[in-house]
Amino acid sequence: MQRSKAHHPARHGDSDGQGRGDVGGDHSPQMARMVAGVRAAGLKLTPQRLAIVRELAEDESHPTAQELYERLRPTLPTMSFATVYNTLDALTAAGLCATLALSPGSGRFDPNMDPHHHLVCDHCGSVRDLPSPAPAGGPPRDDSVRRAIARVAPGFEVRSVERIMRGLCADCASASHRQRREKKQ
Repeated sequence: MQRSKAHHPARHGDSDGQGRGDVGGDHSPQMARMVAGVRAAGLKLTPQRLAIVRELAEDESHPTAQELYERLRPTLPTMSFATVYNTLDALTAAGLCATLALSPGSGRFDPNMDPHHHLVCDHCGSVRDLPSPAPAGGPPRDDSVRRAIARVAPGFEVRSVERIMRGLCADCASASHRQRREKKQ
């Protein structure tokens, strides 16, 4: 499974004592957007919450709550799984990330709130974002899709459109090809 591009463990001094958190200058635009959103939602930015936001914002793998908990536990040993899960739930409720059910098992969390689709590997479960040209939250532009929606669900209002493409990632496809070649020999 694809891992984080950058791992930023929680650091001492991340909080200013008033729950606003010091996010420092080494964060991504995604991190800055999420921290601003946490503040705008009136959520206290504790050191634990900041570490969770930082880890999620820097991770393109769409991690589960358990994966985030396991990554952060070495640097935050007193943090509970409930804290991670409740923080992710609050981020989702604030519109700062989305919960995805792309395959059997635990839900995954996606900090990318721009319109996009997902590529899901059937073998390893990795998830990659594929940018979408469709406007966010807009109805389908295709007349045939709009007519089909009106026929099967009159009055249905489309909130968003997402496509999930399933197959094999490059690593799994390469391994699969190797295994087939070895079986033929």
